Amino acid sequence: METTTSSSVSDFDTNPNSNSNSSSSPHTSNSTAFGVNLSPLRVFRYPLSTFLEYSGLLRVRPENPETDLLLPDNPTPNSSESTTSSNGEVSIRIIGSGENDRVRSDDGSVMDGGEREEERGSNVDGSTSSGSGNNRDSSYQRYDIQQVARWIEQFLPFSLLLLVVFIRQHLQGFFVVIWITAFMFRSNDILRKQTALKGERKITVLLGYFLVFMLHISGIYWWNCKDDIFYPLLMVPPKVIPPFWHAIFIILVNDTMVRQAAMTLKLVLLMVYKNGRGHNFRRQGQLLTLVEYMLLLYRALLPTPVWYRFFLNKDYGSLFSSLITGLYLTFKLTSIVEKVRSFLTALKALSIKEIHYGSHATPEQVNAAGDLCAICQEKMNTPILLCCKHIFCEDCVSEWFERERTCPLCRALVRPADLRSFGDGSTSLLFQLF
Repeated sequence: METTTSSSVSDFDTNPNSNSNSSSSPHTSNSTAFGVNLSPLRVFRYPLSTFLEYSGLLRVRPENPETDLLLPDNPTPNSSESTTSSNGEVSIRIIGSGENDRVRSDDGSVMDGGEREEERGSNVDGSTSSGSGNNRDSSYQRYDIQQVARWIEQFLPFSLLLLVVFIRQHLQGFFVVIWITAFMFRSNDILRKQTALKGERKITVLLGYFLVFMLHISGIYWWNCKDDIFYPLLMVPPKVIPPFWHAIFIILVNDTMVRQAAMTLKLVLLMVYKNGRGHNFRRQGQLLTLVEYMLLLYRALLPTPVWYRFFLNKDYGSLFSSLITGLYLTFKLTSIVEKVRSFLTALKALSIKEIHYGSHATPEQVNAAGDLCAICQEKMNTPILLCCKHIFCEDCVSEWFERERTCPLCRALVRPADLRSFGDGSTSLLFQLF
């Protein structure tokens, strides 16, 4: 016997709290998005997991991660239980004991239990077998991501506390390093702008920058006079074995201040070659490049005394310290060889009087070309004939080849792939730690 009872229940009887829920939904929508509770406590405790869940990369998980896999992904209600529709109607179906094996299909035919299960299996197995494996793998992958996020969230607060304590212990060193680095970046920009001005430079401005740079160098070394940072400047190891972070501090300060001193020397060159025309501009660029490669060679040698004293620590054993020191000196020697080769090449380029990317043009060649420089659009001054037969002013084409290797008109390869030029007055901003 099958009995079906259908009744219409009011919304208030089915869900007495419906009014309160509907009225409170606008207030809770501000703190909940995509099912994620964005309460301040949750964001503070689990910032990374909350972000991943809010962005949709992870599903909303319970607070206890150990019970995560125990929850089914798609829970389905039991067929024998009561179901409640969204419109408030309640349907109850009672099936007799003799009719469990035979039910009526939608088209009026009667099927027994075996046929029904076979038909259901044939319809469902084909659609779910292909996606079940992917869903399971995706669930496990998301679970692993969430576990890693939880581990980072547990590890991050303590790491931040240790970082704060470390910064407090070396507060003066952090302040000095940040200050001199920012000052060096700003000085590099100033030097490049003054180099690009050419004949419009003012001696008073260059002299003012020179004094400021010198005062800055003197002030930094006076402030850190007790940190034993003067000896490495003379290639002499420190008196005592420096701790690791103190060795890093000595190297950073000396490396930055040496570059600052090289900038003062470049300012002197800009004062000497103030006009920056013709041969003077080319000579100025070669001298600036030579100063920079000489600086790179000295900076490569600068950390050697500090690390030599640091590695040659007899507390670790004579054999071990000697082996580590020997390996460091071997590695350092291989890197210095390249710096020496670059410096010698820059010095050789300065001694060569000829122009390695062209020759001086004759008056007949200048008249045939129109006696007009294609770069500055003015009458040619000390014209240079390139290998591609194009003629330009010497100062214009010299400035062009500080940045490019091709002809400004035909883009033919003119300048050989030699050393990088620092004729614009720039300085390498990378730190030399080892």
